[in-house]
Amino acid sequence: MNRIDLRSDTVTHPTPKMRQAMMEAPVGDDVWGDDPTVIELQAHAAQKFGKDAALLVPSGTMANGVSILTHCGRGERVILGQRSHANSFEGGNPATLGGIQPWAVPVQPDGTLRLEDVEAGLSDHSDPHFPYTKLVALENTQAATGGQPLSTEYIQQVGSFCREHNLKLHIDGARIFNAATALETDVATLTERADSVSFCLSKGLCAPIGSMVVGSEEFIHQARRIRKTLGGGMRQAGIIAAAGIIALEEMSQRLAEDHINAKALAEGLTQIPGILLDPARVKTNMIYFDMEPGSKMDFLELAEKLCADNILICPLGRYSCRILTHYWIRPEHVELVLKRVRHYLS
Repeated sequence: MNRIDLRSDTVTHPTPKMRQAMMEAPVGDDVWGDDPTVIELQAHAAQKFGKDAALLVPSGTMANGVSILTHCGRGERVILGQRSHANSFEGGNPATLGGIQPWAVPVQPDGTLRLEDVEAGLSDHSDPHFPYTKLVALENTQAATGGQPLSTEYIQQVGSFCREHNLKLHIDGARIFNAATALETDVATLTERADSVSFCLSKGLCAPIGSMVVGSEEFIHQARRIRKTLGGGMRQAGIIAAAGIIALEEMSQRLAEDHINAKALAEGLTQIPGILLDPARVKTNMIYFDMEPGSKMDFLELAEKLCADNILICPLGRYSCRILTHYWIRPEHVELVLKRVRHYLS
């Protein structure tokens, strides 16, 4: 990349190997179910997560929407985190498109939802005043708390809770491979108790487009119908799937490099006057940090200065900021970013 873009791990562009694979991909018509490259990607995704089947969709928002709409019917309830992506950043699609009631509970600093809070969202199905509660949705990693990975033990605990109360468990695993890398486990173990998982191919894995939904054969059969109603049926989608196969096979295996770079950035930023940051909270590729009021400049001003240096960051207002590392961020970029931030703030 000609610039150092830290705004998100969605800014990655496909690798040369991906571009070659996309150009050469055998294709069919995925709406008819006969695109061989899509079939290969879906089989690979299902196998990797230890599930029966998988479905390619255009985006992470659609992946969550398809999953929630498959699990829940109109007038039913999903329990999810108040600061989760599905609740806060997806246009309210369960309610808008499916008439599904979200019951949002506080997200803890470690990214978890307290089971006491989840239990408060359960409804008395014998009382016609209340909607049926059908689903619990977790996010892993939990982006709003700084990319915190949810442990296997915690997910198993939530899974047991769901079984006890006859609920389904969905995991928004947009960055599930980052979580697995940080926890030194595999995604199949991490999501064993989940009835469905969605994950992005274009967040940190360098594919230009696409997300996956995995689950049982019956679930994916119904999810395919929901995908169609949302306009997610694609024709020669093997061109997309070819990059997704490389994302799964190769790019998911190198995320530790991004975590190392994020840690180096975090530790360097803590040494710069005015920056407020606890590097111990940086466990994946995501860094949230604040600035002391009264500093030499705020993040809006700093972002403008850095942009002139071809460095892009993501201010969250005047005194908060978020940056993410990814495949196209190298150790020398980390050093340069720290040098320029130190120059402007010291």
